[in-house]
Amino acid sequence: MTTQDTPSSLGAASTVDSATITRDPPVTKARPAMGQLADETPDAMTLHTQDAYRMFIGRAADAVTKAPAIPGGRRFAAMLKAIWYLSANDNPYADWLLIRVYQSLADIRSQMGQIIEAREAEFERLRRKGLALSVLASRSPVTVELGFRSPYGYATAEAIVEFDYHVRMVKTLVLKDRMSDEAGRADIRAVGRGLRALFLEPIRWERHLLREEMLPLSRRDFLPGADEAARQRVRAAVALFGEVPRKVFTGEEAPRHSQRRITPTAAELRLMQQVSLTADASAEPPAAPEGQLL
Repeated sequence: MTTQDTPSSLGAASTVDSATITRDPPVTKARPAMGQLADETPDAMTLHTQDAYRMFIGRAADAVTKAPAIPGGRRFAAMLKAIWYLSANDNPYADWLLIRVYQSLADIRSQMGQIIEAREAEFERLRRKGLALSVLASRSPVTVELGFRSPYGYATAEAIVEFDYHVRMVKTLVLKDRMSDEAGRADIRAVGRGLRALFLEPIRWERHLLREEMLPLSRRDFLPGADEAARQRVRAAVALFGEVPRKVFTGEEAPRHSQRRITPTAAELRLMQQVSLTADASAEPPAAPEGQLL
């Protein structure tokens, strides 16, 4: 039998129309569901002095002695978190407060840093002479867990820790006869007074900006064509806090941390440079070019 006569086990070759081939659809890999980023371990702050601990927790009002409440760093951080969230509404007054408060906090921390550097230099001079002094520390320091939800809370905590270290150094110098009792108390009071004054500043802003009728306040309220409710919000804000600086209004000067996610166009920026920031009802606002709204 020849190969031609041998039946093939493969059978006759057949022509298959490519159009009849069924192809599996491409496999699309689903993105894995990822949870929100979170701290692996709780953030914590360790304090060694009563001065710093009281500076952080503040003081509740006393109904018996009629002593008013004194806000501490914890309350201050909570107020700034609320204002930080408010900046998402494109609220120029929220931005303005965050800029002012953060700059004041940075100034106080810079002042403390300079004082601490001077004290450390004094310790080093004594060490070179042969007298090594250690900085006082608590035998039972207090550790506070930090559950802040804004960057401003952590900036506050760092200021409190620096104040704690400053107090420890001053108390060390007093105990070891490098400062008098009175000079030490005055030094601690001077820095503490600045922090307490700063912690008071956001109270009025939070009280008014978070009122229901003021919550919608935004840069749109200043633009031509804003309704009467918007203009009333602007007039109230100006009466309470003064006229917002132009650079803050345009975004040229912005907070270190903000929830604002709006990027104005060039045309919108030109309009923002011209618009009145006082909502003077007697003044005729400039006409808004069509389509140029924030």
